[in-house]
Amino acid sequence: MSTNSTNPEIGKRINAGGIQTNYHDQGSGFPVLMIHGSGPGVTGWANWRLNMGFLAQHARVIAPDMVGFGYTDVPPDIEYNLDTWIGHLVAFLDALGIEQTDVVGNSFGGGLALAMAIRHPERVRKLVLMGSVGVSFPLTPGLDAVWGYTPSVENMRGLLDVFAYNRALVNDELAELRYRASIREGVQEAFSQMFSPGPRQRHIDALASPEQDIRALPHKTLVIHGREDKVIPLSNSLALAALIPNAQLHVFPHCGHWTQIEWAQDFNTAVAAFLQ
Repeated sequence: MSTNSTNPEIGKRINAGGIQTNYHDQGSGFPVLMIHGSGPGVTGWANWRLNMGFLAQHARVIAPDMVGFGYTDVPPDIEYNLDTWIGHLVAFLDALGIEQTDVVGNSFGGGLALAMAIRHPERVRKLVLMGSVGVSFPLTPGLDAVWGYTPSVENMRGLLDVFAYNRALVNDELAELRYRASIREGVQEAFSQMFSPGPRQRHIDALASPEQDIRALPHKTLVIHGREDKVIPLSNSLALAALIPNAQLHVFPHCGHWTQIEWAQDFNTAVAAFLQ
C-alpha cells in the first residue's frame, strides 16, 4: 500500500505474523531496522523523522510501528511482553524477506533490539542501542512519569520537558500534536495495558535480558546516551557497554532522552559511519 499523503506517520502496511503492521521503508542497500521508544502516542515516524532520510542515503531504512503503538493493528487478547514484540519483529522481517539486518533501538526499542540479537543472533549484523533499557535499573521519576501518563496537553508538555534537555525543542504546538496522537482511538488503552499497572519496576525488569546472554553477544555494538537523560540513566549505557564485548560508547553532552532529535546531525553521522 502506498504512503499516506496527508499523515506522514502512516506509511506502508504488511501482514507480519497476522498483525497488519504500519511501517516506513526508505532507501536501498543493506537494511537498517529502527525500533522506536515507548512514549505515549509514539510512532516509528515520530521517533525517527529526523534520521530516516539521512540514513536512507546509505542503506535501506525500515521503521515499523510495534504492535500496541501507532498505526499497527492490535489483535484481540494480545499480551504485551518481550516474546510478543520479538515475535512481531521476526515476523515483520520474514514478511519483507529480510534475512539479516542492522538494528537501531531507542529506549524500549533498545531493549527489543538487544533481546532480538540474543534470541536470533543470525538475523542481526550490527546493533545500535540509544538511551536503551535491557538491563535492570531502579525506576527513575522520569520513566515513572512517561509510563504513568494520563492524557492532557499539560501532562504531555510536562513529559516533553522530561525528554528534552534543550527547552527550545519543547513548545505548545508540539505538546498539542503529541497529545492528539496519545488520544487517538485505542492508543491510551494499549499504553495503559502495557505500562500503567504498578509496580512499574516490574516492567523494567521484564524488558531486561540476562547478563550472561549480553556478555555472550558477538555483535559489534554502538551504545549511545544523552548525559542529562532523566528517563533512562546514563549508568544503563555504561553497564551495557561494559557487558557487550564488542561495544563502543558515545555520550552526548547537554542532551536528554532525545539524542536522535537534540543531536540529530551528529547522531546520524555517527550511526551511518558505524553501520558502514
